[in-house]
Amino acid sequence: MNPSATGYDLAIVGSGGAAFAAAIAARAKGASVVMIESGMVGGTCVNTGCVPSKALLAAAKARHRAREGRGFPGIRTEADPVDFTSLIDGKTALVEDMRADKYVDLASEYDWPILHGTARFTSGPVLEVARDGGGTTTVGAAHYLIATGSAPWAPPIDGLAQAGYLTSTTAMELDRLPESMIVVGGNYIGLEQGQLFAHLGTRVTVIEALDRLAPHEEPEVSAVIEDVFRDEGIGVRTGATVTAVRRDASGYTVAVARDGQVSELRAEQLLVATGRRPATDGLGLEQVGVETGEHGEIVVDEHLRTGNERIWAAGDVTGHPQFVYVAAAHGTLAADNALDGARRTLDYHHLPRVTFTTPAIAVAGLTEAQADAQGHTCDCRVLPLEYVPRALVNRDTRGLIKLVAEAGTGKLLGAHIIAEGAGDVIATAVYALANEMTVRQMADLWCPYLTMAEGLKLAAQTYTRDVAKLSCCAS
Repeated sequence: MNPSATGYDLAIVGSGGAAFAAAIAARAKGASVVMIESGMVGGTCVNTGCVPSKALLAAAKARHRAREGRGFPGIRTEADPVDFTSLIDGKTALVEDMRADKYVDLASEYDWPILHGTARFTSGPVLEVARDGGGTTTVGAAHYLIATGSAPWAPPIDGLAQAGYLTSTTAMELDRLPESMIVVGGNYIGLEQGQLFAHLGTRVTVIEALDRLAPHEEPEVSAVIEDVFRDEGIGVRTGATVTAVRRDASGYTVAVARDGQVSELRAEQLLVATGRRPATDGLGLEQVGVETGEHGEIVVDEHLRTGNERIWAAGDVTGHPQFVYVAAAHGTLAADNALDGARRTLDYHHLPRVTFTTPAIAVAGLTEAQADAQGHTCDCRVLPLEYVPRALVNRDTRGLIKLVAEAGTGKLLGAHIIAEGAGDVIATAVYALANEMTVRQMADLWCPYLTMAEGLKLAAQTYTRDVAKLSCCAS
């Protein structure tokens, strides 16, 4: 294909998970595709999100376990200080390999061009692309897909912009391990990043404006992760608001208001992890009738079509759940709907999410409060991990499993897990939710002994039995 040509079937702005899924789906149909990227090919997940953060979390977890030697009689472990430069270099090499293998090389294999430059819509609609090497290319297409993702967002705090701060992206590019760090935000990004640096040896304090860490999870889950953080020496300030930030040669001074009192915290580094916002600035959306919402998200219908019938959007930029697997599903769906008129939609009711702390938090379906708000009469059960044999042999019973079921029918409405391997276990709950299973059906299914997934079966059994009085492998 000629990168300067116009008249493509699909022009995609962005090159992350949604963009690549759409491009692959379109090429499978024989459609012509062009992709425009203003930054690094691959988007957030491979470059600055999932891949590098989980790689560093795994390394930090290994060091923490070696240093703590948790729980096993007769086993002694130790951990040397972290060679932070080598750790970051290893992360960077992994990212570069995956970017080449899963993104750049795939574009060549499927035969679509990637234009490096900044795209802006003009009337038509067409895209004007200011090329990185100079000059402008006009790209026309039958359909356009906006898949520009999201970017870290910081609230308006006095002095913050002037002082500067780390984001979840730039924190993973530091050239040395800080002695101390304040993390603003106690949701999944702040929890992961805070524990990551704490496990590497940084003295960390996490500040959350709402009344508990993991504020959107079940209260029982929040209580466990707060206990874990405090046991690990991580400072926790909940119900606290950062009102001002100052920086000097030795680090940051952060003013924190709580219960009408203001105190100050000091740290070498400040990481702001207060969420992400859709990246839509500069796209010229107003020129082509594409509306945006309160937080800059592109307004789409259930088929991911914008107010312009030839323009679609997918992934984080839509304001839908910010997970790469959602973005990928969006991309394929948008390609099917745009090129085939398929009119497909997505069902989020059994969508899982995972916070990769230690122990991990994993959720699918409704919380108890959400179920109540939707008019369900709930029957909820909480199973502490001390009743799960896998947790006992791991010598780590920090955590629990909570099931939210509909009273009377026993239909599963939600599953909430904080445990080692929770992210793997939650897949079982996803299948149960997708197939509208009852807790009785879950309790009666086969499940291998001495797996963490057995905890779901045991939690389901609590609706009809006292699991404390079962033998360790009782059905």
